[in-house]
Amino acid sequence: MAARIDTTRPHTARIWNYWTGGKDNYPVDREVGDQIRTLHPGIGDYALADRKFLGRAVRHLAGKAGIRQFLDVGTGLPSADNTHQVAQSVAPDARIVYVDNDPLVLVHARALLTGTAEGSTDYLDADLRDIDTILEQAARTLDFSEPVALMLLGVVIFVEDDEESYGVVRRLMDALPSGSHLVLSHTITSPAMPDVDAAVAFWNEHGTPRLTQRTPEQVERYFDGLELLPPGVVSCNRWRPDAAEPPLTPEEVAMYGGVGRKA
Repeated sequence: MAARIDTTRPHTARIWNYWTGGKDNYPVDREVGDQIRTLHPGIGDYALADRKFLGRAVRHLAGKAGIRQFLDVGTGLPSADNTHQVAQSVAPDARIVYVDNDPLVLVHARALLTGTAEGSTDYLDADLRDIDTILEQAARTLDFSEPVALMLLGVVIFVEDDEESYGVVRRLMDALPSGSHLVLSHTITSPAMPDVDAAVAFWNEHGTPRLTQRTPEQVERYFDGLELLPPGVVSCNRWRPDAAEPPLTPEEVAMYGGVGRKA
């Protein structure tokens, strides 16, 4: 597996890790990460906003919604407040399956992502598009007759074709029972944020894998057929901010997220 880790070319998961203060990255990742931050100084805020959105969404689902199973696809490199840590802090018996096809992510996941004795944590090596493999192997840990929270944070941006990306999300949600939830975040494109487009263009020229931006309206389409929880698909910092914590800044970031429930 180690031979598959290319340290000569910047990689999204490692740059994201760098922006969020992690140490699992290489000089090439930090160099390109700094260049992107020069083009768009707020990019690090997006990475942090996405991570905090994950925490608030998982706490809501494990708490008020009573969800005890989480399927986190495209989890990225472990950092603070990972899905299993948040979920099991609320419900120690929660079961979590992480899915990623990046070898560095899997190495770190197996070493660091250990859960509670009451719950379960597992890790699968699979691509987002390989739905049959994901569902088959995740069934070793998850009971698909009970509600599952499908976590797709910053991962469908790697599926360039719109219809393919929507189809992947629909197929995964179709396999889950009533009461399941979709948690999804996505980098947006907006006329009000031209520097974001410039940063993504730079990344697509120099890094791997390529990213695809979508408008807020296109992101909302991933929730078609689901009951979209208030406040809908919004800037991640505006999704149910914790009143007990300092206000999240900036409020408007180019990372949008939402949570939807399957009836």
